[in-house]
Amino acid sequence: MTVPSTEEMKSFWKSFQEKNQTCFILGASGETGKELLAELLRRQLFSKITLIGRRKLEGSLYSNVSQEVVDFEKLDESAAAFQGHDVGFCCLGTTKAKAGVDGFVRVDRDYVEHSARLAKAGGCHHFVLQSSKGANSSSRFFYLRVKGEAEDRVQAVGFDHCSIFRPAVLLCDRQESRPAEWMAQKFLGVVALVCPTALSVPTVTVAQAMLNHVVMPGKEGQKVYVLENADIHALGQAK
Repeated sequence: MTVPSTEEMKSFWKSFQEKNQTCFILGASGETGKELLAELLRRQLFSKITLIGRRKLEGSLYSNVSQEVVDFEKLDESAAAFQGHDVGFCCLGTTKAKAGVDGFVRVDRDYVEHSARLAKAGGCHHFVLQSSKGANSSSRFFYLRVKGEAEDRVQAVGFDHCSIFRPAVLLCDRQESRPAEWMAQKFLGVVALVCPTALSVPTVTVAQAMLNHVVMPGKEGQKVYVLENADIHALGQAK
């Protein structure tokens, strides 16, 4: 993809700030969500940031944002939490090991779709979804099939703009203990030194790419944008 120059990005950021838009984040307690929130606060692109989640988050990072606590199993009862946002960022996700097969499907597909529909009804015009490299609703692999189904359902909601990010293995300092993932990250961290865009991407790069993409003017007539791992690397490095 064509990456804007530094001067172009500065112009995009300034123009976007002048629009005085608001946003929400789903999954702000996750690794990408935390990086995304930190970048949002640093850049001050939005006049208001709202975190939507199942519990209130504590800590200095969350002290200057609004928070809406919802029950994802009864999400319609919290429709008001999705009202009045221009942009929605969705970083929801769990694992089969943590939530089981049914729980994984509920979180990574059903919660995502339901949130997207409420956001659209509440006035959101741009929905940004963190998916996965290889996501495909026809995939033989369960994880990639569910991720692909979530993508299809979010696109079907009909946002003015829908942006899907497909990162490879996420590199981060995860607080939650996942030994196998930790070993994979250490290996991929070495691989990334040789071939940085092949198998992995830092969560901070994903967050930066999301924000850079959101402030860039869209292509006329294009509603859906799919950014693969190499695109995320390239756009995340734009300054």
